[in-house]
Amino acid sequence: MRFMMLMIPKGYESAAPGEMPEAEAVAAMMKYNEALQKAGVLITCDGLHPPSMGARVSFAGGKPLVIDGPFAEVKEVLGGYWMIDVASREEAIAWATRCPAGPNEVIEVRQVQEFADFPEQVQAELTGFEAMQAAGRGQG
Repeated sequence: MRFMMLMIPKGYESAAPGEMPEAEAVAAMMKYNEALQKAGVLITCDGLHPPSMGARVSFAGGKPLVIDGPFAEVKEVLGGYWMIDVASREEAIAWATRCPAGPNEVIEVRQVQEFADFPEQVQAELTGFEAMQAAGRGQG
C-alpha cells in the first residue's frame, strides 16, 4: 500500500521566500530518508519552497482565480512529503514516528487511493489512468 506522509511545519505559512532549514535539521532528515531507502519503502520525497513563493488557483464561480503567496488565511501548509510503499497503515505510522521532526512539525499520514479501491463504475472512468501515472514517472 502506498502512503503519503505530509510534513506540516507550524510557522512555515509565513516563511520568507528562499527561507531554508538549518543544516543540522537537514542532516538528521537525510539519515531518516536513507533509513526509508535502505528499508526499501521509499518511493520519493521532496521538500517544498515556502508558500510565499507559491500560488493557489481556486475555482469559485467556475472560473480560475490565481492568488500569489503568501496566503494570509492559511493556518497550515505543506513543507514537504514522502511517498512510501508499506504493508499497512500501522507500518506507515511507525515510519512517521521515527522522523526527526521538531516540536513545531506535524506529519499527516494518508493512504493513496488505488485503482481497486474504487467501485466498478468509477474504475470504468479511470481507463488509461495507470498508464498515465507510469508515463509521468518515466516508466511508460
